[in-house]
Amino acid sequence: MNTLKLEKINKHYGKKKHALCDFSFEFTNGIYGLLGPNGAGKSTLMNIVTDNLLPDKDGGKIFWNGTETRILKDKFRSRLGFMPQQQSLYESMTAHTFLNYIAALKCLDKKKAAEEIPKIMKRVELTESLDKKMGGFSGGMKQRVLIAAALLGDPDLIILDEPTAGLDPKQRVIIRNMVSDLGHEKIIIISTHIVSDIETIAKEILFIKEGHLIDSGSIPDLVEKVENSDKTLENLYMQYYGEVQK
Repeated sequence: MNTLKLEKINKHYGKKKHALCDFSFEFTNGIYGLLGPNGAGKSTLMNIVTDNLLPDKDGGKIFWNGTETRILKDKFRSRLGFMPQQQSLYESMTAHTFLNYIAALKCLDKKKAAEEIPKIMKRVELTESLDKKMGGFSGGMKQRVLIAAALLGDPDLIILDEPTAGLDPKQRVIIRNMVSDLGHEKIIIISTHIVSDIETIAKEILFIKEGHLIDSGSIPDLVEKVENSDKTLENLYMQYYGEVQK
């Protein structure tokens, strides 16, 4: 059982913008949905967890299986798979070349990469596109290539930042089903502002608003907090944020 523990994470941009405020939570194996509107602090949190962004000085601690990630350094990053939001692709590259490039960045040896890449592309249902240039891919195909890149090295912690951004409902279902099939022996954190992306697959939901964790729990427990008789996650989102984005 893996654990990722966040203790009072804080992040300011400039003097006024408080992007994260005393954010604390402990994740264990399973799928988590980080839910909130654009600008709530989701991407900031994910970039801090993945060490792409520093928290404020004395702005909290992150522990992986009981040890601070700042001490673990590369040992933690080697167990991490990250799909950042709106990452551009090298459209002149084939998917195979791109994944080999990512494998090299992750310090996977060539033999292991050669074994993993075809298996991962099968998993994301892109085997027939392995040697095609990514410039001809649809938005959903590009997102699946990025998820494949996050899966290289069989990480124990997978972080997907808005994996369905810009996709139509059919493509969102494909991505959602694929993430659900990743299994529950890892910690998988998915940030989104679209309730339907995570309501059927998440073990727990975290609601974030203006950098604060305002609520968390299993979906059955959360929907009991809806103030009207129609107890759905969408209505709880509406209750917290005043809107539902589908």
